[in-house]
Parts: sequence; structure tokens; C-alpha cells
Amino acid sequence: MLYHILFPLADRHIIFNVFQYISFRAAGAMVTALLVSFIAGPPIIRRLEALNIGQVVRLDGPRTHHTKAGTPTMGGIIILVSVVTSTLLWAPLDLWYIHAALAMTMVTGLIGFTDDYLKVVRHESRGLIARHKLIWQFVAGIGFGVLLLWIPLPPAGDVTHRLVPFFKNVELVLVPFAFPLFVAIVVAGFSNAVNLTDGLDGLAAGLAAISALALALFAYVMGRLDTSFYLGLPYLPGAGELTVFCVSVAGAAIGFLWFNAPPATVFMGDTGSLALGGAIGTVAVLLKSELLLVVVGGMFVLEALSVLIQTTTFKITRRRTGVGRRVFRMAPLHHHFEQLGWPETRVVIRFYIVGIIFALVALATLKVR
Repeated sequence: MLYHILFPLADRHIIFNVFQYISFRAAGAMVTALLVSFIAGPPIIRRLEALNIGQVVRLDGPRTHHTKAGTPTMGGIIILVSVVTSTLLWAPLDLWYIHAALAMTMVTGLIGFTDDYLKVVRHESRGLIARHKLIWQFVAGIGFGVLLLWIPLPPAGDVTHRLVPFFKNVELVLVPFAFPLFVAIVVAGFSNAVNLTDGLDGLAAGLAAISALALALFAYVMGRLDTSFYLGLPYLPGAGELTVFCVSVAGAAIGFLWFNAPPATVFMGDTGSLALGGAIGTVAVLLKSELLLVVVGGMFVLEALSVLIQTTTFKITRRRTGVGRRVFRMAPLHHHFEQLGWPETRVVIRFYIVGIIFALVALATLKVR
């Protein structure tokens, strides 16, 4: 919005020329997202407390988490308000990249909101039945994939060609009818991976901020003709504006972390975790970098894999021997380390460190191609 209002004034006042630069607007978006979080956070938390919207803690989870029962949840509303406000203020509003990113973030956030609402307001313990939640995520992802086939982003004609990290002249080529399903798997898979990671104070928000900032750099590079050509990446006209969106996501996650740092005064709930995962997954799709997401969001992938390994191993061993065996003391992975005796803050900080390492490895692919 500010771009459309203030940049045209550059002919009369040179200072408004700064609004043409993505780097300037990205910085503004980061500050705005933080400020909106800080301003909107307290009244939203108070409202959640007044409505008795408290966290329901799993009885089979770590005993140390039982004290968290009743902490306000659905704090992902803070994240959504911050992301939308910041993006609308600082990004051009006439780009389909921005429309798609915002729309998918809101849709996945709405699915999470519905799940939270059923659990903590309607007191339906299961919330959305897991398969129903997954179905709605797939419906959103498939719809998004169909739109990309119908209204391909530039460069047109190669929407089914996806990048492969570390290789310059290798692409993953999908047949058109399989592309929407691929997009759905990426968006639904990553949003659920973030959801599984949201089990410790500050963990999901911090890791999401790291992943979003890494993708912001990729968006900036691929949106510039000079840098994309130099690094052997496809030039995606307009994709640079996703930098503003990604930084808004990171700023909103960090702003939320102010309230979610241990001991948390609010939890994001599925409203926030599915929205963050949906936002990051959508950006990866728009940048044709779905495979890179495995590296950028490496900690989220490990968390999801730990659950998959645990449940699969338990079912197979129970079927064969009658006694189910576990690989981890508890899944997802962060609970395993808690069961080993690590304090919650140690798990969170060390996961941050590994998340940063994954992000740096992803950034290394810019040159190692």
C-alpha cells in the first residue's frame, strides 16, 4: 500500500524514491510486524484469558507440561494479524505472488483456527478429526496447484519444472496432472511439520523465523535478473517481493516469541503453527524450491520424521511380536530429549542452533551448484 501511495511522489520529493527498493521495504516490514505483535499481543492475550481459551495438555505427554494447562492458546491470531498488516503496508498489492502467499497463509490459518475453536471453545477434545484436517489442507493445496497451472507465474511454460538443490542443470519435471498433488503434499506436509514442532515454548516460532529469513534471501536473489543469472538460478520477475512477505512472517514469529518465550504466556495453537507452515511452504512452491525446503526447514522435517518412524516402528513390531517397540523415548523429537533429562530451554536453544546450521547449508546451495 505504501509503495503505491508514496513511490509515485518520488518525482517531487526524492526521499520517496527509497520505496522502490525491496531491501528498504523489507526492513520496514520487519519493524512493522514486530510493532504490530507488541501492540496487538497484550489485548489479544487478555481477550483469550477472559474467554477461558486455555491450552489442553496431552495426558500422555511429559509430566513437566501438565503445569501449562490453561495457558491461553490460539495466539496464532497475533501472528496472522502481524503478517497481513505488515505485508499489506509494504508489498505491492498488484502481484499474484503476494496474493497467493497471503491467501494460503490465511486458509491454513483458518483450518488451524477451526481446529483450535472446536477443542478449546466447543470442548470437543479431538478438534477437527485428523483426516478431516488433512483433507482440507489437501483441498487448499490442490486448489493452489491448479491455479498455478491455470495462471502460471513468469516465466510461463515451465511451471512443472522444479529446482533441485546443489545441481545447476538438473530439474525435477512433473507431469501436469501430478503437479497439484505435489503442491498439496508440500504445503500440507510442511504445515503439519510445524504443527508437530510446536510442543515447547518458543520452539516453532523461532525455527519458523529462521526458515522464513533464509527463504527471504532466495526470493530476493531470484527476483533480480543480475544475481539470478550470476548464481545460475531462474529469474522470476516479481518474486523479489516475496522477500517482504517472508520478512513479515519472520517479524511476526519473532514478535510472537516475545510472549511465547519460556515460560510462555500464550501458545500459538494450530492457528499459528498451520499458518506459519502454510506460509513457508507456499513461498517454497512459488520459488520452485520445494526440495530446498527439506534443508531450509530441516528441523521441522526431523520432527515430522521422528513421529513417522515412531508410529511405523510401533505398529510393525506390535503386529509381528505382539509388543510394540519404540525408537525414541517419546515423539516428536523434542520430547525425546526432554525424556533424556534436557531442560526445555536447552532443547529449544540447541534446536535453534541446528536450525541455523540447516539454513546456512541451504544458503550455501546458492554457490554450490
